[in-house]
Amino acid sequence: MNNFSNDHNSSVVMEIENPSKNGNGQNGNGKQFVENGEYSAKNIQVLEGLEAVRKRPAMYIGGTGIDGLHHLVYEVVDNSIDEALAGYATVVNVTFHDDGSVSILDDGRGIPVDIHEKSGKPALEVLLTILHSGGKFDKKSYKYSGGLHGVGISVVNALSEWLDVVVWRDGSTFQQSFRRGAPVSQMSVTQGADRQGTKVQFLPDREIFPDIEFNFDVLAKRLRELAFLNPGLKIVIRQKKTQKCHLFEYKGGIASFVDYLNETKSPLFKDVIFFKREREGVEVEVALSYNDGYNEQFYSFVNNINTVDGGTHVIGFRSAITKVFNDYIKKDPSVLGKEKGKEVKFSTDDVREGLIGVLSIKVPEPQFEGQTKGKLGNPEVRGIVDSVVTEILTDFLEKNPLVARNVLDKALNSMRARIAAQKARELTRRKNALEDWSTLPGKLADCSEKDPSLCELFVVEGDSAGGSAKQGRDRNTQAILPLRGKILNVEKTRLERVFANESIQTLVMAMGTGIGKDDFDISRARYHKLIIMTDADVDGSHIRTLLLTFFYRYMPALIEKGYLYIAQPPLYKIKKGKSEQYAFSEDQMKTVLESFGGSEGVGIQRYKGLGEMNPDQLWETTMNPSTRVIKKVCAVDLPEVDHIFSLLMGDAVEPRREFIVQYAKSVKNLDI
Repeated sequence: MNNFSNDHNSSVVMEIENPSKNGNGQNGNGKQFVENGEYSAKNIQVLEGLEAVRKRPAMYIGGTGIDGLHHLVYEVVDNSIDEALAGYATVVNVTFHDDGSVSILDDGRGIPVDIHEKSGKPALEVLLTILHSGGKFDKKSYKYSGGLHGVGISVVNALSEWLDVVVWRDGSTFQQSFRRGAPVSQMSVTQGADRQGTKVQFLPDREIFPDIEFNFDVLAKRLRELAFLNPGLKIVIRQKKTQKCHLFEYKGGIASFVDYLNETKSPLFKDVIFFKREREGVEVEVALSYNDGYNEQFYSFVNNINTVDGGTHVIGFRSAITKVFNDYIKKDPSVLGKEKGKEVKFSTDDVREGLIGVLSIKVPEPQFEGQTKGKLGNPEVRGIVDSVVTEILTDFLEKNPLVARNVLDKALNSMRARIAAQKARELTRRKNALEDWSTLPGKLADCSEKDPSLCELFVVEGDSAGGSAKQGRDRNTQAILPLRGKILNVEKTRLERVFANESIQTLVMAMGTGIGKDDFDISRARYHKLIIMTDADVDGSHIRTLLLTFFYRYMPALIEKGYLYIAQPPLYKIKKGKSEQYAFSEDQMKTVLESFGGSEGVGIQRYKGLGEMNPDQLWETTMNPSTRVIKKVCAVDLPEVDHIFSLLMGDAVEPRREFIVQYAKSVKNLDI
């Protein structure tokens, strides 16, 4: 089995880290001290124009890290999508240029360029240089919009080293350039344009962002979502340097989105349940399906904005499906099977197992929490979504009794598993005579440091490698947990078996976080670096994938917090005379051989197992923070990550066979 996380799924493992090269991770913004303690009117600063944005960028884009950087692109793209929502734009092109800049081009109406009455400046310049200016406040130009505060494009301008705008409208071409938010030229006009639309190209400011390199896969994920949400809209993303290019166009809308999410799964019924209704000015669009898996995949959107933290619309949806299922079993108790005659009530978790769902709503005046719009707060939306979903889903199940029976059987099995899992947790607690999962397993060689931010846990394959790691480690900050054999494949396993598995219990106890909705608490993590360290062979790759599947499905917060890593042990030791070097890849080995003047007189040792290294070698190559290379696990494109885990670890054989055939020629480390 090839290690998919290195080559074919950059959505899973994104960052390579050598802590010795990262310094203290600070950006130089430390505490500020007033020398004499004076505080008067002369200490009060008034920030003019876009100065406030450059002074406090996190208030507008959430931060200056990788998420904030990509948020710049989202702000500009969202303007183009709003043109599509209004019925004008049909194509959006996003291009990454060799100089590090990005351009967004659409065929919408074009940014207004006539003179703004109050300022006396062209509307184009007003929009780019003045906060809270825009055409989305009165809802005359846009009924629904993701841009609400009039700060999007002006914030992008303020945080860019340079920004150029080209507008085609009314038979002319209008252009203007800006530098760090300020105009460097007057708007120019050229007659004779035979097109309409807007092109914005900008280079993020290195004075603001520590890293200005965009991630193609991160942005492709967002653009694919937008294509699903806007059926018929063509979105093209290309990167000139790598020659990557994707065209996203889905005429089936969010129903196609659910089909895409279901590709590697086994649906309980053929056709996606889809409906769209408008009520009290709010447009509600739902697509859902159920499969025989044990995980939920649910995505919610408001005016095309991905509400990753949910909100009132999600609460309304989940309340509705739980109520519909409970009402159905009251009307038709025959579906209960062995529970017939008992008092049965589904929890929200019971009806979410195996659910693949997309909820997209359009709200004239959405109330988001913060500029990054991760959560919807409109209280009235909860009732609207609840009533629409309840009404239509009830009618659908009544008209499709076979579908209803399949889904209710799934919910009943989920309920039984939930009860069994609860009993398994209670049994484990009694067995350990503790109130929680915080006991330390006997196999764990713990470190002496108690500050979790300084502690590392190496999860090591086998007792032999575990022995070398225990001897070679830094006992102050590094803990070692050897695992014997392969852990459970949680992709194919019900909840109660996961909780009862000995290897998983050992892992959970070592981390101290607990597991499951009611018990998991990331703040109790005993280590802020959990490093998977397995052999560089087929079994090692399989164990690593099993562990990644478990952490992604049951401890996703470890990935979100940046706590999960993969060790990179060397593949080869190359020795000539008294000189020794390690190589972590075939290409690196060739480079070392060239530095030795060829292969004559050179000894090459191929490491297949960590146990083949003595403690000093394992420390020097793989565990020493000043010399090692480790990979941070990042889940960037969640639909694609889920797709890969389902494909590799799920029950569907045909998609996995197609994957193997497609990538067979790309395998780098084949162990036969």
